[in-house]
Amino acid sequence: MILTSFFKALAQLPDPRFRRVLLLGIGLTVALLAGTYAALLWVIQSFAAGGLSLPFMGEVSWLGDLLSWGSFGLMILLSVFLMVPVASAMTSLFLDDVAQAVEDEHYPSLPSVPRANFWEGLRDTVNFLGVLIGANILAFALYALLPIFALPIFFALNGYLLGREYFQLAAMRRIGRAEAKILRKKHGGKIWVAGCLMAMPLTIPLVNLIIPILGAATFTHLFHRLN
Repeated sequence: MILTSFFKALAQLPDPRFRRVLLLGIGLTVALLAGTYAALLWVIQSFAAGGLSLPFMGEVSWLGDLLSWGSFGLMILLSVFLMVPVASAMTSLFLDDVAQAVEDEHYPSLPSVPRANFWEGLRDTVNFLGVLIGANILAFALYALLPIFALPIFFALNGYLLGREYFQLAAMRRIGRAEAKILRKKHGGKIWVAGCLMAMPLTIPLVNLIIPILGAATFTHLFHRLN
């Protein structure tokens, strides 16, 4: 069931609507990360604009430049870990388009549903983004304490989060928030396994950028099979 849903989603990747969501998700992700870096840089430069006076060293005017370069390195490091969670959250904002493309292709007899309210979708996206980033930052402590289990922890955590959110969003389109939650809890094991399947390629550069699209499509298929 899970693999069938995944391969159906994979086969539909050339769909122009999938490409549109992919480009939008990547574009918004890059813009968000760039904006975050610009804000951080502004704070650092404002803090060190007049230079600092240190004991035994006197006036230090180059500290702002040092902190700026350090912040650039920090953002590059964080982007490696945060790009996928942020891209996943951004893609969830456009999940309705992916789900509609899947249903048009594979479930044409289904009645049409109204598009999700943009502001509700934005709220869900922001919540999802916060949970994803917060959970992955906290997981760094586990990675440091249990480095040998870092990959299994990463797969299990992100598999749970991706599966939970994408299935909920796919199901809400058809049966509403409350019923979607009931169905998700009823099939929690299958949804977690499917989420782990999505999480595994997250460690592969470039490939990981298409995972949010595949996840949205896969869980749309999975919902229709489980419902």
